[in-house]
Amino acid sequence: MSTFFSGIFDTTATASISVSSFLLAVFTAIAIGIGLAIVYSYREKTTKSFLLCLAMLPAIVAVVIMMVNGNVGAGVAVAGAFSLVRFRSVPGTAKEIAAIFLAMGTGLICGMGYLGYAILFAAILAAGMFIFTAATAGKADRYLTITVPEDLDYSGAFEDIFANYLMNWEAVNVKTTNMGSLFKLKYRIKMKNAADEKRFIDDLRAKNGNLEVAIAAADNSLVM
Repeated sequence: MSTFFSGIFDTTATASISVSSFLLAVFTAIAIGIGLAIVYSYREKTTKSFLLCLAMLPAIVAVVIMMVNGNVGAGVAVAGAFSLVRFRSVPGTAKEIAAIFLAMGTGLICGMGYLGYAILFAAILAAGMFIFTAATAGKADRYLTITVPEDLDYSGAFEDIFANYLMNWEAVNVKTTNMGSLFKLKYRIKMKNAADEKRFIDDLRAKNGNLEVAIAAADNSLVM
């Protein structure tokens, strides 16, 4: 067993890693990854597979870095392999990409043996992510779809309501429906206060003749 954890290519020029050091780095990386997954899932709709990826990625990167430590050629090869990896089959958001690189960064630091720096780095970034998420809760961009009759001049018809409830808004597109008897207006909006959503919809319904009004997340492609 004394040689079980020794590499067959170990030489006097290549230092071997003790089992205790290996396990300490791996478990620290796993703990950091679980912490990042918990912080990321705060008020964020995501999948279990992505959270598992965040939890395991620091440990995976740490092990790879430990195995190539001191070998420049192997390090370049690993960097090239990482550049070819597609983290998700579905395009992710900027926040998901940032979380992936944060997990990889903490794993790299753990693999280099700087466990204290890894914990400090993860704590600072995770705290920033948590604060930003809490501060912007309910203020994310959303899609608003309003159905109006063909005889309603929709240009500026809802500006007064928008000014009361929205921080900003932008017209995305307009299309006809129901054989041209109705128009569907689509806006990208940001609410001032998420609690006012029902009153906002009620005011819109009073203006558009009680036709359909829909609000959905900005990444929802089924709005129209």
